[in-house]
Amino acid sequence: MLNVSPNRWFAAAALAGLAALALPAHAGKTLDAIKARGQVVCGVNTGLAGFSQADTSGSWSGLDVDICKAIAAATLGDAAKVKWVPLNAQQRFTALQSGEVDILSRNTTWTLTRDASLGLTFTGVTYYDGQGFMVPAKSKIKSAKQLKGATVCVQSGTTTEKNLTDYSKANNLAMKPVVFEKLDATNAAYFSGRCQAYTTDASGLASIRNKEAKSPADHVILPELISKEPLGLVVRRGDDEWATIVRWVVFGLIEAEEYGVMQSNVDAMAKDSKDPVVGRLLGTTEDTGKLLGLDKDWLGRAVKATGNYGEIFERNVGPKTPLALPRGSNQLWSKGGFMYAPPVR
Repeated sequence: MLNVSPNRWFAAAALAGLAALALPAHAGKTLDAIKARGQVVCGVNTGLAGFSQADTSGSWSGLDVDICKAIAAATLGDAAKVKWVPLNAQQRFTALQSGEVDILSRNTTWTLTRDASLGLTFTGVTYYDGQGFMVPAKSKIKSAKQLKGATVCVQSGTTTEKNLTDYSKANNLAMKPVVFEKLDATNAAYFSGRCQAYTTDASGLASIRNKEAKSPADHVILPELISKEPLGLVVRRGDDEWATIVRWVVFGLIEAEEYGVMQSNVDAMAKDSKDPVVGRLLGTTEDTGKLLGLDKDWLGRAVKATGNYGEIFERNVGPKTPLALPRGSNQLWSKGGFMYAPPVR
């Protein structure tokens, strides 16, 4: 019988463990299916300006859209290889559960109930939001606390409906929800005067006001936010490899912003940067892609296709867009916001 000292045995086991950790990852069944069909199938909102909206030619744009494009660029090498599936609030989870879409990138709030009971996995937050109220400017209402007894338009199948009820009860406001299944019907009811107020995520209110109001200045978004609405990407549970890819594409876009890697300079930085972090991000010094079942250029392609997270934000919803949303909580952690990515290493 061969005698092996305990110290040598543990050392050998540790080395074997490290070797196993460094092995390239299997791509997973979802990515295999995506590569076979040549498209990422992305579930998006039916039409929310700044986040996901199609123009008259059928071309989609928005923050949620760009995230899906970045994922397509990272996995398939082409940001255009996306099939867009517009989904309303009631359809979205069923479409993902059934396999109709590979990913939900549709202003969806991460909650315990959704995370634990739907067979789905939230991979991270792409926009930190909160629920607010919009009222006609002529109403002279300055605070949500003035909405006692008011009729409030709200869409069903959302966290918004329950938040409204909770806020009304907690503040003894006796608000009267007027509930609609579809976004278009909710919008039409508010702008026709059927409701005294409209409630949804504050970013959504800004989008709706800009897109639907005859004169956006005639409508005011009240200052209170009555909830936390971390909006994020959702995938089916059971494919950890795909969830990891989706998670790290978003983290990579955030870290790219932090280290100054932009759509306009990604090639130059890959060639000239001496920063070890940039080298890892762009695959010039380390191949992080193999751990995801991708190649070494996965993140560089994503940034080149859509820009980093900050560029995506500014282009779609930032202060220079019609929505004019401030970075606020969606600023990098180093600048006072919540956007904090684990290191790509």
